[in-house]
Amino acid sequence: MRTLIPLTALVCLASPAMAKPAENPFFTEWKTPFGVPPFAEIKAEHFLPAFEEGMKGQKAEIEAIVTNPAKPTFKNTVAALDDSGEALAKVERVFLLLTSAETNEQLQALEEKIQPLMTAHRDDLNLNEALFQRVKAVYEHRGHEKLGTQEATLLEKTYRRFLRGGADLAPAQKERFRAINADLAALQVKFASNLLKDTNAYRLVIDKEADLAGLPADQIAAAAAVAKKAGLEGKWVFTLAYPSIWPFMTYAENRELRRQIFTAYTTRCEKGETENRTVFAKIAALRAEKAQLLGFKTWAAFTLDDTMAKTPAKAYELMEKLWKPSVALAKHEAADLQAMIDQEKGGFKLEPWDWWFYADKVKKAKFALDEEAMKPYFPLDQVRHGAFALAGKLYGITFTERKDLPVYHREVKAFEVKEKDGRHLAVLYMDFHPRPGKTVGAWCDTLRDSWTKNGKFISPVVYNVCNFARPSGDAPALLSADEAETLFHEFGHAVHNLLVHTRFRSAGVNGVAIDFVELPSQIMENWVFEPEM
Repeated sequence: MRTLIPLTALVCLASPAMAKPAENPFFTEWKTPFGVPPFAEIKAEHFLPAFEEGMKGQKAEIEAIVTNPAKPTFKNTVAALDDSGEALAKVERVFLLLTSAETNEQLQALEEKIQPLMTAHRDDLNLNEALFQRVKAVYEHRGHEKLGTQEATLLEKTYRRFLRGGADLAPAQKERFRAINADLAALQVKFASNLLKDTNAYRLVIDKEADLAGLPADQIAAAAAVAKKAGLEGKWVFTLAYPSIWPFMTYAENRELRRQIFTAYTTRCEKGETENRTVFAKIAALRAEKAQLLGFKTWAAFTLDDTMAKTPAKAYELMEKLWKPSVALAKHEAADLQAMIDQEKGGFKLEPWDWWFYADKVKKAKFALDEEAMKPYFPLDQVRHGAFALAGKLYGITFTERKDLPVYHREVKAFEVKEKDGRHLAVLYMDFHPRPGKTVGAWCDTLRDSWTKNGKFISPVVYNVCNFARPSGDAPALLSADEAETLFHEFGHAVHNLLVHTRFRSAGVNGVAIDFVELPSQIMENWVFEPEM
């Protein structure tokens, strides 16, 4: 799962203090069903003013907290802080979705401006001495208030967030901390932008039908469709998108072409204007310095301190237990693959670009397992329906497609989620196919978290994003067994977001222990191959 953790969660309504000209949809109440974003009305030029106004609004809310003459309490400090920044979150969540799933040059240029602004804003909050002292006072006297589990958890997490955000550093250290965060924000945007650009820049163009030998018909048809869209009708184009490169690596008999596309994939961002090695080295160095400022020996020690592992030593201990048997198994598998090459009188030593191709041959020979033959049993719509049916059986919720809900791309489908008794529970967006503006991989996040505002339940708006092959011609989109498992995995994250119901935004899905986040998704995977499913 690609994890995105904004500062605050989204709610439907902008703060009254945010009233602005109606032409910017972020400054008005959204009249869409369930208050989902009116994507067609949102333009790139709306984001920067909305971010600036949102930051301004939250700073005013923070100022009201720190100037409150009353003694710091959970309600007037910690809860008030959690409730702040609604308008900022409104624009931030939409921006995060679009820059990861439907970006373009205009949005990428905006990201380079907005990320440093948001980083500075977060530092302004975390390094606000008066605010930290109020939070610290509540934390140190927490036994004086009768806090429930949610309140106690939020207080603990808020206090730790301030410590990990540099609040307890000396003045000179805080200034360096700010500078490091600013540099990291810029470098991380550059790294992601370079990777997307290099991934999109490559294409393997095939003009001889003989070079398609071994490839399944659906992959050939998909490559022909990509070529036609690129103005290369009559040819076939393969890209570094997951549904294109990995089937090619598995089935294409032309070893040289497998080498070419694999090499392109593994050498992305190695040189030229998209070179990322230097960027990565700078990120690593800055992370190490940041960790040391906070009293940790390494970035790993800082990162793991907030997890079950706690220390790098414990993490390495687990990795060592996995590493040795994994290497032994890999060597055994490599020997099987080399044996298959020799059996076919290939006359070469196994290379990385041979692995998928010969692994498929070995599986067929040893286990009569043909993964391509399994795909007709996993049409995308049917797998999605199976995930919905499972959630209905387990949790009593239903999913109804709503074509009246705004979407950010025509391929995206929107569903209303209801409780067993028919009450509205949430909205779920599902976005399954690769595009030039979409990051590779699969992930789940929210456009609005669920929480309770002034006694009223705010329903969540959740989205799943994947990169599965599109339908080809009249044939449905077909998934591999692994992709079916991925759909269930990401849907498990969605179910987590759909069913969480807390008073506080930070005590929701983003407030659980980080080690717990993957539990609901991995639980859902267990049902994919159950006979009943």
